[in-house]
Amino acid sequence: MNANATWLIPLVAYLLGSIPFGLLIVKASGGGDIRASGSGNIGAANVTRNAGLVAGLLTLLLDAAKGYLAVWLAARWTGSNMRWMMVAAILAVLGHMFPIWLGFRGGKGVATGLGVFLPICPQAVGFALLLWLAVVIFWRYSSLGSIIAAAALPIFLYVLYAPQHAPPLFVTLGTVFISLLVVAKHRGNIERLVAGTETRLKFPRE
Repeated sequence: MNANATWLIPLVAYLLGSIPFGLLIVKASGGGDIRASGSGNIGAANVTRNAGLVAGLLTLLLDAAKGYLAVWLAARWTGSNMRWMMVAAILAVLGHMFPIWLGFRGGKGVATGLGVFLPICPQAVGFALLLWLAVVIFWRYSSLGSIIAAAALPIFLYVLYAPQHAPPLFVTLGTVFISLLVVAKHRGNIERLVAGTETRLKFPRE
């Protein structure tokens, strides 16, 4: 990409992130507006609870894919310039959380947040997913798993970014910023967890 056109990177990343796949998938399946069901969130967890596992998994994969694509495109356009990749990562997550098409009321950024870090440090994403799974299996709260995984991601990335090398400061700060955004978006879940009213997951045969 021409250096004068790099300003397109944040715009494209935001627009990719702002695609409300959960809303579109549920509407396409005849389920109406997912924002009027359950928690009102357009993310995979609420889609799964109200439209079924297939719709939820598809939402999860597509939300992660749009984050991955935003950062991958930034890498291709700039010769893997990590600064621009982090800019794309932040804007894709902001697009998901605050999509212009939905009055800036979007999802919580978990799947998209993981997707944007796949081209940056897939090992950190893998450990974050394992931590999420362990928390969900032990405590049966998907939201708690997401909060803890998001909080731990900057640590995983710092340790695993490159053997014996810490990531550049802008990568660390960008990761912390995204993690704080994800945790902040879970404020309602945190309040319900503290109050003991958060919904637990039910496993088969229970």
